[in-house]
Amino acid sequence: MVSNPSKWKTDLWIDWCPGCGNFGIVNAEKLAFAELDLDPTKVVVVSGIGCSGKIMQYINANGVHTLHGRAIPFAMGIKLANPELIVLVNGGDGDLLGIGMGHFVALGRRNLDIVVILHNNGVYGLTKGQAAPTLGRGIKTKALAKPNIQDAVNPITVAISSGYTFVARSYAYNIKHLKETIKKAIQHKGAALIDVLQPCVTYNNIYTRQYYENRLYDLNTDPNWDPIVNTANVKEVEMKIDQACKKALEWEEKIPIGVFYQNPYVPTFEERLKKEIPSYFDSPPAKDAISADDGKPVINRKFFIEIFKEKVVNVL
Repeated sequence: MVSNPSKWKTDLWIDWCPGCGNFGIVNAEKLAFAELDLDPTKVVVVSGIGCSGKIMQYINANGVHTLHGRAIPFAMGIKLANPELIVLVNGGDGDLLGIGMGHFVALGRRNLDIVVILHNNGVYGLTKGQAAPTLGRGIKTKALAKPNIQDAVNPITVAISSGYTFVARSYAYNIKHLKETIKKAIQHKGAALIDVLQPCVTYNNIYTRQYYENRLYDLNTDPNWDPIVNTANVKEVEMKIDQACKKALEWEEKIPIGVFYQNPYVPTFEERLKKEIPSYFDSPPAKDAISADDGKPVINRKFFIEIFKEKVVNVL
């Protein structure tokens, strides 16, 4: 059963610039949630600072507007405390790939079951158009006094090399494609990145709607394209990574969107925790009582015995 997308809408006025790609992203997220018939009380949308940071205000679910570059560690804490929740991070390229790059890499290494939606517009839109990490060297957007002198970060290759097990790219103005990509990312178990090409109509006069729509093509319409790892064989994994990274380097004349890489054989961080703490899924931290009726603190003896094994049995 598909739920009504309107139940995911809040009553707040959306104050992004007219034509901003963020409108497409927020609508695609709400449509994906509706078509998956998710429970709003089980969804958490975490955002950082920047234009993208406002998105949690416009989705009727649990939301956390966090610090600059720190959306991912907030999301990791939420997911680890309650693995039943569906957790999504929304952040700009400056937020997640600049100050937040260390956390971006750490999420891939751990493979927590979290979806990262990267609002990739090449500029710091909220602070008036400075060059962000995905803007290439030699490119001069309207807010820059001189062309950018730094090389661009490629979100796809960084994510794959960091350990993300679902890596895709979509386009903010193609809401249907983005919605389907978000659904796939949510259904995947493990760290997922969606690099969303998002025109900034105010400050980026290079990567415009016309620029993208003259170049974009969908990888997944090619019957010979298979991004999914079908066995745990190391050679197959290496082959899939190699083909994904080669495609990710295409940019000037043709720009691919779609799923680049998906590996369902890597255990999630939550599954790794369960091996150390057998009761983790049944009794995660969010379900533990922190105090008794009289207000005295409660210690979860079972949890500590499992995590420290026999070392603390005599103490507790």
